[in-house]
Amino acid sequence: MHKTFDIQGMTCSSCSAHIEKAVSKLDGVKKVNVNLLSNNMIVEYDDKNLDAQVIIDAVANAGYGANVANEKKEEKSVKTIDNQTTIKSMKKRLIISICFLIPLMYIAMHHMLYEWFGLPVPTIIQTLFHGTENAITFGFTQFLLLIPIVYVNRNYFIIGFKRLLKRTPNMDSLIAIGSLAAIIYGIFAIYMIGYGLGHNQLELVERYSMDIYFESAGTILTLITLRKIFRNKIKRQNK
Repeated sequence: MHKTFDIQGMTCSSCSAHIEKAVSKLDGVKKVNVNLLSNNMIVEYDDKNLDAQVIIDAVANAGYGANVANEKKEEKSVKTIDNQTTIKSMKKRLIISICFLIPLMYIAMHHMLYEWFGLPVPTIIQTLFHGTENAITFGFTQFLLLIPIVYVNRNYFIIGFKRLLKRTPNMDSLIAIGSLAAIIYGIFAIYMIGYGLGHNQLELVERYSMDIYFESAGTILTLITLRKIFRNKIKRQNK
């Protein structure tokens, strides 16, 4: 028999491949087709040897959610509302991320920005963030601006590392690892700046002031959220 299942938690083609592999291993399964765009899975199986709950459990063990699709119109309308709610939530995350990313990028790259246009750095920016004497303020302010971006996009880390622990890494895992690497190195750079200032090693301070990558982590999280908004809109249009 054929049965359609709604799948929750898929973010990339790697997710659909993991689910397909997990369900294909079940005895009695003849064919599995996982559609990332519509978030569903069609399974052809022998109902004498297998039931829908076993398939759902296999998907759950792979780290995702599943339920038997219901063709009733009432259920479809609920799904549409849920999708709209998801997009609305992501838009809020995107707005918050952009509001903090803009000043983060400005502080991180202000020296290059004014060099490109041949303009002098404003006095207030030069007083607060410019030069080795302001290196700690320069780095720590970026870190503070990054915290809200990380917080509103924390699901990438929660889901990403859960998938990693289950040995089924997906796009969220890559996002989490890449962002966290930039954050950890940025914190390390601040400590090195502090060490350099404390021991009068200004070359060390200058070098690590250029190696703070908090803006990279913020950019990754913000752009991925934007990408997911577009993807969910496309999914809603195809339902």
